[in-house]
Amino acid sequence: MLALGMFAIGTDSFVIAGILPEVSKSLGVSIAVAGQMVTVYALSFAILSPVIAATAAHWPRKRLLLAGLVVFNLGNLVTAVAPNIELVLASRFLAGLGAAMFSPTATATGASLVPPEKRARALAIVIAGLSGATALGSPLGTFIGGLGDWRATMWFVTGVGVIAALGVFALLPAVPALPAVSLRARLAPLKDSRVALTLLTTLVAYSGFFAVYTYLGVAFDRATAGNPEVLAGLLLLWGIAATFGNLAAGYFTDRFGNRLIINGALTIAAINFVLMPWTSAQLWSAAAALVVWGMCGWGMLVPQQHRLISLAPASASLLLGLNSASLYVGVSVAGVVGAAGISVLDRYQLGFIGALFVTAALIIAHAAYRRISAASPAVGTQSSVVVQRS
Repeated sequence: MLALGMFAIGTDSFVIAGILPEVSKSLGVSIAVAGQMVTVYALSFAILSPVIAATAAHWPRKRLLLAGLVVFNLGNLVTAVAPNIELVLASRFLAGLGAAMFSPTATATGASLVPPEKRARALAIVIAGLSGATALGSPLGTFIGGLGDWRATMWFVTGVGVIAALGVFALLPAVPALPAVSLRARLAPLKDSRVALTLLTTLVAYSGFFAVYTYLGVAFDRATAGNPEVLAGLLLLWGIAATFGNLAAGYFTDRFGNRLIINGALTIAAINFVLMPWTSAQLWSAAAALVVWGMCGWGMLVPQQHRLISLAPASASLLLGLNSASLYVGVSVAGVVGAAGISVLDRYQLGFIGALFVTAALIIAHAAYRRISAASPAVGTQSSVVVQRS
């Protein structure tokens, strides 16, 4: 049930890109304005996750999980019936608050329910819901929106969230509150420039990745001919490639170290984005571009986690939480960046914006590696640390 809740949250994060044109038409706003649905949701999640983790540490885990799903479902319910963009954006903030209450708590709870030697597998099961949302939830939600309208998609997300809440209520045993950790303690690792640069790599890279993804429906409309079923198929292909890239990155990071995988993924992604104004024009080339994009984009997560855990194994959970927050800050920034790109450039040239951010992330990643190497040359290449392959 924890994985199902993560599936609902992940679907809510990624499905908006597939229904954005319909939202724009229905509410009578521009694509750029409608894209702020992604920005508000991601920003709410990113900002509130560490705050809630600190302030609600004394809550029993089951109560916090249920409260998070209730708030999440309420936010999506309001989105489904909202008559105007103002209420839609307010409801996206509410849904992001619920996701911030549920997601980090679900990860920690999943690990606490099993013996230490099985924690990695428990985490994999919980986080599989998030990666599964990219492979199945997002294209399925887009397909549902194509059959009805975008509000049907939001009802679908709400329904999955309700089922997850019922499952948590009925099946999850009582889990005591975790030791309280202050917000200051959670942010303390940021004082280490190596950590800060690694987190900045995540933020900037995913700003570039999602600046294009948020507006995928219009950036690839030449390939899809405006057909939502074709767009759903492309999103499914992107999600499958993302899942494969994530798993492959775990294997290759263990074998070759994090630096090669991070640099390789960012370099290939930057080239792929530069070519996107041309590759997005035909269905076959658009599909190939999305496969490369999905593999490189989600293949970044494992080596970034590996790098952070290598820096401070004792603070692994805090660092991975900050990395997730950085990702969602990047996603929230992406909505604004993509909107600005559409205003300044043609929508088919958003790939140039993505390439610019991904290249900047590559430069920052190299700076992080130099700081890491200066402190301990072995850190950048060690592969003995157990990394969560989400």
